[in-house]
Amino acid sequence: MKEILKKRKGLRYILLSGIVVVAGGLFMAASNPDFALGRNLQILFNLFRELNLMYVDPVDPDKMLEDAAEGMVSRLDPYTELIPESEMSDFEIMTTGKYGGMGAMIRKSGDYVMIAQPYRGFPADKAGLVIGDLLLEVDGQDIKGMEVTDVSALLKGAPGTPLKLKVRKLLSGETEEVTLKRERITISGVTYSGMVADSIGYIAHSDFTEDCSSDIRNAFMSLKKQGMKALILDLRSNGGGILQEAVKILSMFVPKGTEVVRMQGRQKQSDATFITQNDPIDTEIPLVVLVNSSSASASEIVSGALQDLDWAVLIGQRTFGKGLVQSTLPLGYNAYVKLTTAKYYIPSGRCIQAIDYAHRAEDGSVDAVPDSLIREYTTRQGRKVYDGGGIMPDIRIPASYYSNFAIALYNNGFIEDFANEYYKRHREGVDVDTFALSDAEYQDFVHFMADKTVDFESETKEALDQLRKKAERDKYLDRISEELTAIENKIQEDKQSDLTAFREDITRLIEGEILLRYHYKEGVARHNLPTDPGVTEAVKLLNDSARYQQILTSQDTERK
Repeated sequence: MKEILKKRKGLRYILLSGIVVVAGGLFMAASNPDFALGRNLQILFNLFRELNLMYVDPVDPDKMLEDAAEGMVSRLDPYTELIPESEMSDFEIMTTGKYGGMGAMIRKSGDYVMIAQPYRGFPADKAGLVIGDLLLEVDGQDIKGMEVTDVSALLKGAPGTPLKLKVRKLLSGETEEVTLKRERITISGVTYSGMVADSIGYIAHSDFTEDCSSDIRNAFMSLKKQGMKALILDLRSNGGGILQEAVKILSMFVPKGTEVVRMQGRQKQSDATFITQNDPIDTEIPLVVLVNSSSASASEIVSGALQDLDWAVLIGQRTFGKGLVQSTLPLGYNAYVKLTTAKYYIPSGRCIQAIDYAHRAEDGSVDAVPDSLIREYTTRQGRKVYDGGGIMPDIRIPASYYSNFAIALYNNGFIEDFANEYYKRHREGVDVDTFALSDAEYQDFVHFMADKTVDFESETKEALDQLRKKAERDKYLDRISEELTAIENKIQEDKQSDLTAFREDITRLIEGEILLRYHYKEGVARHNLPTDPGVTEAVKLLNDSARYQQILTSQDTERK
């Protein structure tokens, strides 16, 4: 009997072992990435098919695919996304800064679109189109009611092809036929360069598109010929772009063979180390880099590497905090995925990507970062710098903002419309350096706004309304109602009062729009430089060589 029991126990053990092996095999199959991928693709395909065939209302398969792709990447990071065929041309313009067209920005104006800014020297400019000219037809097609994106698509085309426009001219009010030839439009990465003080040069750089490093090199050499002995490189609101262009720009200032950025990803092919390949054009020039919360990606590589190498002083606000690298991979049928494949590390070893992708400030930049997520690193000279999100400047200055009321006036087109009227009345032009809106001219704008409705509610008013609702739910309203009413009365939104209260902001916007019509965007930049707080601080520092050297050799950055 004992022998029988032993055999049964043994058999039971073998069976249990068999069950474990089989179950383990099933678990291994279920956890195999290829199996899981195939299973999920089948589920997704079946769902797509049933929705397309059986849903009560007709569905758009292309839109469903885009929604599915958006859902797949929504929990990853903010930069991984599907680029369908319909958006590839816009993506190429963004990365190369080149397209075939007439070279002008347009905006909506009533039922039509209006020239918002012609680029100097390109077909629209050479054909005499000015800001405020209204487009009525494109190649014989009436564009009434069309969206700006659709009109833009009609205006683009192969370089050398003709483009026929029917235009209502701003200055004459007459309708004219305008024929021009499309050209390869190349938007320079350098929006303005010039001398801002005795021997101090200034270069504003807007994005890292293809060959933008050549634009900076050319601007730099031109300023050197003008006697430049120190440089301000303005990377504020530069959203980045091509990483290799950042390396080329760094090559202008640091010794050949210097490691400036390293990439590391999940796959080995994503790993790379970038070393400057060219001989620098100037390793001695004192250099200040201006940054703000919209300086991101490649602009953070340039500013962060220069800080880590103790090669430049950074002035402004903490940068955006994008330390991720994207690759564009084909998906078939001219669709692509822009996929985050690596993180990048600047010379100190820090990655400036905010660890938490989701919690950001309203402008998308890094918000508060917990101390536990901040680590300390050192520059070449031993100065303390930190990760956790963004690059902290060496000299921090307050950010400058326009009031929401002034922005609302601009977004509604009122400031542009007033500038058009000014342009029509003042054909003699204005001086780029001395122009200032007079008191009488501002009163003209106030009269211009008399019959206009401004679609605007301040954030303060919105917050107060929310507070009142919460106080009512919490049964505090009776206690604080009088105080809330008093605050509400003080911030009561009244167009006339706001035109007075925010006159300085509104005046700056009007002046910029007027100057744009006579001197293009370069003139606006030149006019604004003398009153720019960042530029003023940079000039002050570059004129104080002892302080400049002290910052580069011994000053730690702020932790947060």
